[in-house]
Amino acid sequence: MQTSLLNKYCDARLPWYTIYPTVPDFSATVGAKTCETWLRRLPPDDPVSLYIHVPFCRAICWYCGFPTSLTRSERPIRKYLATLHAEIRLVAEQAPRALPVSDVHFGGGTPTTIAPADFLALMALLRRCFAFSKSATIAIEIDPRAFTAEMVETLQVAGVNRASIGVQSFDGVVQRSVNRVQSEVQTASVVESLRQHGISRINFDLLFGLPHQTVRSCVDSTRTALAMRPDRLAVFGYAHVPSYMKRQRQIDETALPDNLARAEQAAAIADTLVSAGYRQIGLDHFALPNDELALAQKAGQLRRNSLGYSADTCKTVIGLGPSAIGRLREGYVQNESATASYHQHIQAGRPATSKGYCLSPEDRLRAAIIERLMCDLQADVPAICAAHGFDPIPLLNSADRLGMLAEDGIVDIEGGFIRVKQEHRFLVRAVAAAFDTYLDRIPIN
Repeated sequence: MQTSLLNKYCDARLPWYTIYPTVPDFSATVGAKTCETWLRRLPPDDPVSLYIHVPFCRAICWYCGFPTSLTRSERPIRKYLATLHAEIRLVAEQAPRALPVSDVHFGGGTPTTIAPADFLALMALLRRCFAFSKSATIAIEIDPRAFTAEMVETLQVAGVNRASIGVQSFDGVVQRSVNRVQSEVQTASVVESLRQHGISRINFDLLFGLPHQTVRSCVDSTRTALAMRPDRLAVFGYAHVPSYMKRQRQIDETALPDNLARAEQAAAIADTLVSAGYRQIGLDHFALPNDELALAQKAGQLRRNSLGYSADTCKTVIGLGPSAIGRLREGYVQNESATASYHQHIQAGRPATSKGYCLSPEDRLRAAIIERLMCDLQADVPAICAAHGFDPIPLLNSADRLGMLAEDGIVDIEGGFIRVKQEHRFLVRAVAAAFDTYLDRIPIN
């Protein structure tokens, strides 16, 4: 890929478009009262997904961009769990009867910092308050460095059937530079233990663009991961935003690769995975052909939500815990990020919503186009406009960046059908940005 194109379009400030509009466009005008109203309006028979955010880790990884805090004590976790239990009951009371649940995701932070007995109690409460389907996917994020035999047995009893394991890199130099030292043996042991306990659907997270990473170290880490044969891998580019995430100030900026090196690392990882039989999913995921993501992509049903790519077709996501984002029929809601504020809201008997966004018909249209671009690397704009009752001509004419993208050979456009060229899939966020009407804050030169 040409360096000039990378420098022109690889803007770290571009959203990842897991949702649209994006979080910077959320407003405090959508608060607890709005959330309560939207919850009461949920259709009682439509399945929902649950996202539970656990904001604690036993060690802080310097690259992490998620809201988490360090704790070696059980006290803050137990206090958080008491409030989380209250939030679950509060949400269940607002919603019309026990909503059917098809997907649950425990994210963080490190959800397995919760003590085994407390995790079982949490799952029991969720099952009392919601109607879990027999085939519900229950997924949890795991840090192998602090994962016990008791916890894996607990996950099995709780019905967890998918685990996402943070790996990032197996290169010792890279690991030390980001404060996450994790051996291949540790990771392989956790994978084996999970499978022995019936948790056979395994995801790995890998990162490129970290300090001291090279194409060779990326490929070596990928091959090490492949030896454990995860069902899918998420391969993310490290986003260095030290002004926003203070922990990233510990990272040596002079050791970070430039845009061209990042693109070469991403391409090398992708080639390694595809050669090993994985299907490339959207921008940054890879899955074995029989994995739900690969099947959803093949059927044209791949989705994008606040966690990334998903085969989950639920229209509603209920977010629980500090900073969690929910997607209700009328729009998005996000909980207070600060745990103290989160506790105060719930203890006062109201949702912890701090901000959100009420979707307009045009927002839904643009979100649909952006989602298809991010999932399929192509979008039939006239067909999507027709489904939403819009004329495609004004929309296409207002997408000023499209002409520049076509001129630079990033996309092909024919009759309003947009296709991102395979060799430029790394730039799909810049293509999606052409339909982001709120993006004036990020000019592309």
